Amino acid sequence: MSKTILITGASTGIGAATARAAVAEGYNVALIARSEDTLNDLVAELGEDNALAIPCDVTDVRAQTAAFEAAHARFGQIDAVFANAGVGASAKGTEQGDIDNFRTMIDVNIFALTVTCKLGIPYLKENGGDLVLTGSRAGHATLPGSVYGATKWFVRGYAQNLAAELEETGVRVTNVNPGMVDTPFFDEPKPDALKPEDIARAVIYAITQPEHVSVPSIQVYPRR
Repeated sequence: MSKTILITGASTGIGAATARAAVAEGYNVALIARSEDTLNDLVAELGEDNALAIPCDVTDVRAQTAAFEAAHARFGQIDAVFANAGVGASAKGTEQGDIDNFRTMIDVNIFALTVTCKLGIPYLKENGGDLVLTGSRAGHATLPGSVYGATKWFVRGYAQNLAAELEETGVRVTNVNPGMVDTPFFDEPKPDALKPEDIARAVIYAITQPEHVSVPSIQVYPRR
């Protein structure tokens, strides 16, 4: 039976690139995002036999629970979970930032990510699977007043805590930390940035290692 990876934030950017790379490696993919039309287009590209679109707001616990259940029902197992959904800041810093944007970043980048991990763990323990979290270079730097950066510092620490919690279960935890990536995350093109495929390769590298290998953290930065 083919392995299955569940990906949040799967409709565009890093999530979609990882879905393509995973299918090329022989994985089934369960694709979670809010945009049903974009997900359906990606399924049409990847093939309905090995891709499933699950429209879902990741901040809705019941919706995420149903998404995991649907993925497991369709493919019979979940071998990897890529907690990739995230949102950025609408303005720099805290003083100039927008309070509603603060809440959204915390809800998606922190709360929803912890929900994805909690829901995924029981499935991953069945097969000694992989849990991959999208962090950021911002979680390895000090950005003045950045609430977004602070959410990624959380991801960095949380991934380490999860790895300690799951060490004896056979579940591996990897924190992938991209530098700037040219994705729809930004309002304008970033020609000197990384490409989504660069991060997808890092994810596939982590989840395809032999059982005796753990990859706790990967930093992927653009060269200047």
